Parts: sequence; C-alpha cells; structure tokens
Amino acid sequence: MEELLAAHSRVYVAGHRGLVGSAVARRLTADGHEVLARTRAQLDLRDPTATAAFLRDARPDAVVLAAARVGGIMANSTYPVQFIEDNLRIQLNVISAAHDAGVRRLLFLGSSCIYPRLAPQPIREEALLTGPLEETNQPYALAKIAGIVQVQSYRHQYGASYICAMPTNLYGAGDNFDLDSSHVLPALVRRFHEAKLERLDEVVLWGSGTPRREFLHVDDLADACVTLLRHYDGDKPVNVGRGEDLTIRELAETVREVVGFKGRIGFDPAKPDGTPRKLLDVSRMTALGWHPRIGLRDGIAATYASWLASAQPRTAASPAVRA
Repeated sequence: MEELLAAHSRVYVAGHRGLVGSAVARRLTADGHEVLARTRAQLDLRDPTATAAFLRDARPDAVVLAAARVGGIMANSTYPVQFIEDNLRIQLNVISAAHDAGVRRLLFLGSSCIYPRLAPQPIREEALLTGPLEETNQPYALAKIAGIVQVQSYRHQYGASYICAMPTNLYGAGDNFDLDSSHVLPALVRRFHEAKLERLDEVVLWGSGTPRREFLHVDDLADACVTLLRHYDGDKPVNVGRGEDLTIRELAETVREVVGFKGRIGFDPAKPDGTPRKLLDVSRMTALGWHPRIGLRDGIAATYASWLASAQPRTAASPAVRA
C-alpha cells in the first residue's frame, strides 16, 4: 500500500492540547515525525492573518486539523453562536492557509453528529445531508459539514490531497471533565467519583438512559488518523469508531463499577436525550487494515486513573451537576 505520509514528515497538529490533538501528537512523535504546535496564546486560529503567516513560515508537510470548540448537550445549547462561528473560522482559516502555503496533506477531523438524527443504523458515510440534524448540536454539526465541503472543494478545484475523518464519541487521557461543558463519559466519571466521596445514595442523570452510543478511545483514533494520512486519499469522509454501541444506562453502570460508586443510578426523562442512536458503519476504515485495540472498560479505567493522577479532582461537596 502506497505511503502518502513520508517517514519523518513535519506535521502541524492544530489543537495539540486537546483530547484528540494531544493523542495524535503523541502518536506522530512516537512514529518519528516532527510535530509542530502552537498554543492558543501563541496563535489564535480564528485570526486569518496570523494563521496564514504561521503556515507560510512553518511550511509543514501535513496538517491535522483537530482544533475545535467542542462540548456536550448543555454546552451546545448554551453557546450555539460560539459553536458555529468559532468552528467555521478555524476551519476556513486553517484549510485555506494550508493550501496557500503548499501543504501537501491535510486531515480534517469532524464528528459523527454531522449525520441526520434518524439516520439508518449503522450510519454509512453516504447518509450525510439526507435528513434533519439533531437540534441540540445543530450549530456544531453544520460547521463540521461545512468543513467537509471545504475539503472536498479544495480536492475538486485544486487536486489537493486533503481528507476527512468522522470520529464517533471519544474519551481518554486529557478529556474535559468540566461538568458544564464535558461530554457524557467524562461527566459520568466525575459525577460518580464525587458521589462516591460524598457517600451519596443516588446519582440522577439527564434523559431516559435509553439512547445508544458508541465510544472510541482517543489513542485508537490517533492510530486511525496515522493510517488515513499514510494510506487514504479519497473524496469521501471516513467514519472512525468501534462498530458497536451500548445504552447510556449500560455506560453509566460500567462507569459506576469502574469508579466504585455503590449507590443507585436514576434518570430524569424531562431532560433531553439527544439522538436516539448513533452507531457508525466503519467498514471503509477497517478496509484499510485498521481495527480498535482498547476495550471500553479498560479504556474507562485508564481514563479515570489518568484524571485522578493529573487533574486533582475536588474532594469537597459539589453543587448540583449534570451529566
């Protein structure tokens, strides 16, 4: 199979401090590539002039666009303007500046939320734009869809070797555990941890517990990203996931067991569930020879241990929080 990313290439990872970007940077470094990175204080990717100047001067061989404003249902509902505008600005600036700087390879990372709310399961890449989106994350999803179209447009008009990957729900070391903006899995870890410390009898979670979700460890995603950079040069986005899912209730029970919380799990059906089911068809990715390696329970345990070791989670009583 042809190698599209040469050994020891220089790769700019946009968003290298985030969950995805940090994992990709670790993997690329381990493989012998030179990783270029800038913090948000050093380079605001929403600034087109600064972004263009950086890429023009750095001239990396490849770019991994993992920088984005992300969050769960609550964050998306509270800050829809920032979720659409910040992501659109970042994508427009980085992709156009990369092309102007002569960057040969670019990987744009989207999200499985781009697909219709009621897409047939498992979701194939061809389901894009075939139905209404989930309303609770529509601004973010529309921004990511725009990024896909931008990448495809550069391929069609200029022959750019730019590609898109659509990961499922991710978790792992370096995740966001802030209860006002985190996704469901780290929120569950923190809620059960704090409930254990406070010796609570019950943790009540948003929704009914019946929606089904798929979860992939971010180190598996990083492995998939390297596989795509090396071997994929197609026009279509590529789903990246495990190809199997579970209910939010089952996820909560697994997290409770890993954390060691002994109380009950309750659900508040008055709160939103989000999309009923979101399972990706990953046949396009596995056809490249890639398969996930980290099981969900082992991944959750490693994520919990990493958070305990690095984040100094609170031990005092916490206010009312939401998963």
